[in-house]
Amino acid sequence: MTTLEQFIIEKQQEQERATGAFSRILRDIGLVAKMLSFYLRRASLANMLGEMGLTNVQGESVQKLDHLANSLFIRNLSRNPHVAGIASEEEENLIPANPSGKYLVLLDPLDGSSNIDVGVPVGSIFSIYRRITPEGTPVQLQDFLQGGRKQVAAGYVLYGTSTLLFYTTGKGVHGFTLEPAAGDFLLTYPQVQTPEKSSYYSFNDNQLHEWHPGLRKYVEDLHWRNQQGQAQSLRYVGSLVADFHRNLLKGGVFLYPGTVSKPEGKLRLLYEGYPMAFLMEQAGGKATNGTQSILDIVPQKLHQRTPLILGTALEIERIYSFLQEHVTVG
Repeated sequence: MTTLEQFIIEKQQEQERATGAFSRILRDIGLVAKMLSFYLRRASLANMLGEMGLTNVQGESVQKLDHLANSLFIRNLSRNPHVAGIASEEEENLIPANPSGKYLVLLDPLDGSSNIDVGVPVGSIFSIYRRITPEGTPVQLQDFLQGGRKQVAAGYVLYGTSTLLFYTTGKGVHGFTLEPAAGDFLLTYPQVQTPEKSSYYSFNDNQLHEWHPGLRKYVEDLHWRNQQGQAQSLRYVGSLVADFHRNLLKGGVFLYPGTVSKPEGKLRLLYEGYPMAFLMEQAGGKATNGTQSILDIVPQKLHQRTPLILGTALEIERIYSFLQEHVTVG
């Protein structure tokens, strides 16, 4: 079977003037994923569960494994001569790396970490950009605020019953499964396309009363369709990577919208919104904040938040139709 490294090399050879820089970054991400997979399996045995007593820039409690994942990614990527800078959901400011590098890496090092203590699958999310400031100079904030359409690559790692790495470079989505005995990611999901039909819906409805009235009507429509035998099943883990992965492969829609009190939403645009939207669009689906494509949002700051709705194209179009009937938040 084709390994991740073999696949990267094959794709690199298809590109004119390829230098191997981008490929090395993907290999480094894969290496950290292997390390995290090992540590997560041993977490309960090695006293690595629970909180550190610290709060991150998002105002969230830092889990021990949050800190470990963040440290591993930053340490390994900072050593890569092709990485000019790093931005992490766990860090308030951008992290300059190698001024001569031409790529940037943005990270959610361990998504869904509040689920770690109960054994629910968690994940890592990454995206890669080319810098826009001159090589040989320190990276600047503007390098990281280019927008979702400028992503060179995006992907995620899911740590569950298997450790899976899915990524896109804008030419389809490819998925790899870690073979622990060999220590390699093997190509198991070539050219992933999300099904046209939505089989699942994923959301937490405890704030439903504060959702846009169009979305509330959409949820009513979901329930009505189920009563008519057009069954879709509720599946919500509360870990974005896990919910996204299931819906990507099986067909579904994920909703984490803004509310009346927090219209900006909760999920981070650069670290979660952009990469997941890139993946979903490359797999034939769509991603929106309710008014426009996630990838078309112009970023204003490093830790900007966004509503996030993504899934099969037909289901997203249905959501748009309900939103357009109710143009104000009630």
